[in-house]
Amino acid sequence: MGSSRPFPVFSFLSILALYFSLYTITPTSSLASLQDQFINCVQRNTHVYFPLEKTFFAPAKNVSMFSQVLESTAQNIRFLKKSLPKPGFIISPIHESHVQASVICAKKLRMHLRVRSGGHDYEGLSYVSQIVKPFILLDLSKMRQADINIKDNTAWVQSGSTVGELYYRIAEKSKVHGFPAGLCSSLGIGGHITGGAYGAMMRKYGLGADNVLDAKIVDANGRLLDRAAMGEDTFWAIRGGAGGSFGIILAWKIKLVPVPQTVTVFTVTKTLQQDVGHKIISKWQRVADKLVEELFIRVLFNVAGTGGNKTVTMSYNSLFLGGKGTLMKVMKKSFPELGLTLKDCIEMSWLESIAYISGFPTHTPTNILLQGKSPFPKVNFKAKSDFVKTPIPESGLKGMFQKLLKEDIPLMIWNPYGGMMAKIPESQIPFPHRKGVLFKVQYVTSWLDSDKRPSKHMNWIRDFYNYMTPYVSSNPRQAYVNYRDLDLGKNTKDTKTCYKQAQGWGANYFKNNFNRLVSIKSKVDPENFFRHEQSIPPMP
Repeated sequence: MGSSRPFPVFSFLSILALYFSLYTITPTSSLASLQDQFINCVQRNTHVYFPLEKTFFAPAKNVSMFSQVLESTAQNIRFLKKSLPKPGFIISPIHESHVQASVICAKKLRMHLRVRSGGHDYEGLSYVSQIVKPFILLDLSKMRQADINIKDNTAWVQSGSTVGELYYRIAEKSKVHGFPAGLCSSLGIGGHITGGAYGAMMRKYGLGADNVLDAKIVDANGRLLDRAAMGEDTFWAIRGGAGGSFGIILAWKIKLVPVPQTVTVFTVTKTLQQDVGHKIISKWQRVADKLVEELFIRVLFNVAGTGGNKTVTMSYNSLFLGGKGTLMKVMKKSFPELGLTLKDCIEMSWLESIAYISGFPTHTPTNILLQGKSPFPKVNFKAKSDFVKTPIPESGLKGMFQKLLKEDIPLMIWNPYGGMMAKIPESQIPFPHRKGVLFKVQYVTSWLDSDKRPSKHMNWIRDFYNYMTPYVSSNPRQAYVNYRDLDLGKNTKDTKTCYKQAQGWGANYFKNNFNRLVSIKSKVDPENFFRHEQSIPPMP
């Protein structure tokens, strides 16, 4: 997947000496020794040139560059606070063998490793370790090649690529092919698919993880494996069993799906006052999972206004795989309460719809997707998730809206299920949230750095989550692993107790699939080399 370069005539050690001579500041002796040992070890274990100035970043060598790389894809700035642990150094490999060597050397030197593709882990686990220190960060952002094969409807895409880049590269080759993954264009495809990867075409084609054909991973022994070499158990585990447990995903081979040349999008916003008696949102709950599979309508709840004029807004944000004429017929038959008009409907290409659903303004040039950035500024945030199996009654909705009005910058998103999601068995991949789910709920609260009351916002979202208990799934209360939530529980430094602690949050995320994940982990990584606060533990 990567391109190799021959070694230059001068030796690697001379490059190393020159590199370190460029700086007058040196790290502490113990860390400096580890850095030297690590770099020398990587050099011995890779056959591909390893340019230090582009791949190795340490705070004592160039603190501004180190910070720039660390912060570049970190999406939740709550975990960039000075008080939180930082990696001893960052490795940004440019070739598969660099990743293999990094694993071999980290294991040999007993260095804890965190791996990041897009930096969207909600609890910052891909770039912050609070259970093992010191640690190093393996940043895959330079490995972002996508090879699209329209002839056989497949693509190989490296982990550092964002979903926006992947979609753009597919559309470069074909206007009638797509891939059913994330709604946020800056997601790193490597970690995204490990948790399932849902998007606006999930009701038609299932999750991104449901459409993976092969993968390249580096295991805990530094071996490069494809599907045949890793075996079907590991291949099952990495498609929805979450990242950071079974190996490092280098690339996915995905199945492309057909999309029409013209799709239709719309966003219709209603305030609480405009939805008298909660009739619109109540009807959405009853029909959203039963609409034609080509139609995806999510609801985004926000708060608008100030003081006594605050209200909750509900934005019905949709993608329809077809033209607006057909969409209007579907809506008039199944969801007339929304009052959709032809004027609300915008026809565009599938790629243009990606930018639209991601939150970029209408008519934004699609090459914005190549920048790998979100249309929204980075903030501090905390999120939680739920799955709803029976419509929330009006009494529950009233209390829910009252809770939303108490927070400064709340966001709640309801994503409809049904369609293909209800047809795929719970055990097909580790992601178990299938038949019987009406919609998934994401709760978010965010705040700026200038807001010195983070505990207020954390308390609000936990209180809101508790309020929703009677209206959501139970035994277990299901949660989406890509909306990582350490409130559900976390591992500790003592690996022997991790299994017992993990049974709770493991059931939340994976239901009965958790036990199979533990069994696989025990076989492929019994020493628990790949671990973090919510990684799958081996059996004690």
